[in-house]
Amino acid sequence: MRKVFPARQRASALRERVVSGTSEGPTPATELNRPVVTESEIPSASGAEFSEPVEAVEPVDPAGPEPVEPAGPVDQADPVRLVDSAEPASSHSPAPPSYRSVFTAAPLAMAVVDREGMVTGANAALADLLGRDQDSLTGAVAADLVDLASDARTWHAYRELLRGRRARLRCTRRLKHPEGHALWVRVTVAPLPPDGGGVLVSVADISDHRALQARLRHLRMHDPVTRLPNRTLFFERLTTALEAESYAESGTGRIGVCYLDLDGFKAVNDTLGHRVGDQLLAAVADRLTRCAQDAGRARAGIPLVARLGGDEFALLVEDSTGTEQLADLAESLLDAIQEPFDLSGRRLKVSASIGVVERHAAGTTPTALMQAADTTLYWAKADGKARWTLFDPERNASRVTRQALASSLRPAIDRGEFALEYQPLVGMDDDRVHGVEALIRWHHPRFGTLTPNRFISLAEEDGSIVPLGRWVLRTACRQARDWQTRYPDEPPIFVSVNVAVRQVWDSDLVADVADTLEETGLPPHLLQLELTESAVMGSSGRPLQALKALSDMGVRIAIDDFGTGYSNLAYLSRLPVSVLKLDGSFVRGFQIEDRAGQGSPADEVIVEAMVQLAHRLGLTVTAECVETSAQATRLRRIGCDTGQGWLYSRPVPPDRISELLGTPGVQAGVGNP
Repeated sequence: MRKVFPARQRASALRERVVSGTSEGPTPATELNRPVVTESEIPSASGAEFSEPVEAVEPVDPAGPEPVEPAGPVDQADPVRLVDSAEPASSHSPAPPSYRSVFTAAPLAMAVVDREGMVTGANAALADLLGRDQDSLTGAVAADLVDLASDARTWHAYRELLRGRRARLRCTRRLKHPEGHALWVRVTVAPLPPDGGGVLVSVADISDHRALQARLRHLRMHDPVTRLPNRTLFFERLTTALEAESYAESGTGRIGVCYLDLDGFKAVNDTLGHRVGDQLLAAVADRLTRCAQDAGRARAGIPLVARLGGDEFALLVEDSTGTEQLADLAESLLDAIQEPFDLSGRRLKVSASIGVVERHAAGTTPTALMQAADTTLYWAKADGKARWTLFDPERNASRVTRQALASSLRPAIDRGEFALEYQPLVGMDDDRVHGVEALIRWHHPRFGTLTPNRFISLAEEDGSIVPLGRWVLRTACRQARDWQTRYPDEPPIFVSVNVAVRQVWDSDLVADVADTLEETGLPPHLLQLELTESAVMGSSGRPLQALKALSDMGVRIAIDDFGTGYSNLAYLSRLPVSVLKLDGSFVRGFQIEDRAGQGSPADEVIVEAMVQLAHRLGLTVTAECVETSAQATRLRRIGCDTGQGWLYSRPVPPDRISELLGTPGVQAGVGNP
């Protein structure tokens, strides 16, 4: 009697040990660099989107596995079936099914393939799956049936397995069924026992699973309101478009983005409700899609339209031909959106702002491109909305500089990077220095010396104007007190300090001034605070109370740049103002002459009227931007009290002001370098 190996021993002898790869893909072969993913007959819309790599495993010992003693003689008529003759079948128990019957009845599609890659036997499940006659499968090339030769890595792994050098192969393929539909299958190839020879190919239909995956991906990558691609899919496409291999061999090598935001969409949501708002978004999406399709007919491809969130949309133009193409697209988008929308019986009219960026794809990252688009969209909003704006590198450089300054403002105060310069305020009747205006300078380690117009607005935005203003106030008052003590025989000069509106609102300005005067010992009447006309006019509540408290303290209040803001003269009688500083544009107008060589009288009449009005109200008048002696003469004739400008001196350090204090009169340019 021949000894029969237990089934467990046979399984152990044939066990395969997988040492690399996953269910989704292999460890790449060192000699192959091409992607694993290919598709058979029906190409995927997105290349290798749904393909699955080969599962790589440890090579089999060239000497082959340990020999396994067969359980019985091989049935020559059926290579799959092993004949078990160890014991005669009992007449009381049914005989176990043969391997051939199991192979034939198995619901899993299978085929036995010899070492040459030819099918020697296939079950009915495989024939049904592939839509082929079962008899026609025998003798067919297995690799052709399930598309194993379409890419180099899979083909190489399959050939190695046929040679007995690899333990298993697994891959996913997209086949074309004879009836015309696509068929997704998972192919597994495993070696048969050495005595049987060849390999077993099993094929599982995963079409439903792939369809579910595709559906879930679509839901994950698309906006439910507009059905457009969402931010995730947009950035996926953008990242792919910016990869070098995407544009290195073909196309223009350029890329463009139109970043769009609806103007006033929040008001629609707030007044008509989110349902109408969603309807508006869907209608806008339809118009943007039509514009993209129209643009695509004239070009090589249709731009991708996506909703990035809220009322923000983006159009991605791959292989763009230049800024003109993006400008034409942006113009068509504006025209389409400005047409009225009919939604649920309501007629709505909205507009949009668009930021346009077009550049070479090389060296560009998705983050940098979208940052530029976002910045340009902000410019379009700031420039008046309902327009498109093209990205400007110089303007962006200014923005970057502005951001750098904003981030270093507060630390600069602690580092002592600020300094004050002083410009004299000269009496028009005696040419003596009556006071000085303190003007701040920032000695930036990177950008050099910066004047106030470069950083004061930034300080007001982030609130650093409050500590910066306190520093200016203390430094200027300390310097004015120093001049007073150093020149006791000279009439004391006052110091004028600019105050921002935010200082009045965000700090206790009255307390700051009182503490500073007490600390420095400067008399209150030698301090003048300047506020712009737009800040003072219409003041009520806390600002007005602060101004009155300062005036009662003895501090002088001046309106700076008078004549350029509200010019509400009725407020002058109610505000605690003591000085009007005429804007320099009026004084510069004195230089305009007619053909006869006579000075134009328009600005002179305006200035004279303002001076007379101020004097009637008990206010003194200072003229800014006095640059010529002729201007000074006309201002003196009009009755202006003091003048300030380059005729007398540019802003200078404190020691230069000290030189002027000892002189009986200030001549033209004496304080200038």
